[in-house]
Amino acid sequence: MYTYKTVGTCSRQINFDIDENNKVHNVSFIGGCDGNLKAISKLVEGMDANKVIEILEGNLCGMKKTSCADQLAKALKERI
Repeated sequence: MYTYKTVGTCSRQINFDIDENNKVHNVSFIGGCDGNLKAISKLVEGMDANKVIEILEGNLCGMKKTSCADQLAKALKERI
C-alpha cells in the first residue's frame, strides 16, 4: 500500500496499490467529498496507472490549482 499526502485539496491523503502489471487497486481517500471520491476509486480500479494519469492529470476543483483527482495522478506519477 502506498500513501500520498495531498496538497491543496480537501482530502488529506490517498492510499493505493499498483500491481506488477501497472494496474491501480484499492484507492481510498482520507477526507474530501466522500461520494465523489468513492466513485473515482471505483472507476479507476484495475486501470493501467498511466491511463489514470492521462485522464485525471490537470483536473481542477473550482478556483483551486489542483483537485483530488489531479492529486491522484500526481501520486501515481510519483510511484511509477
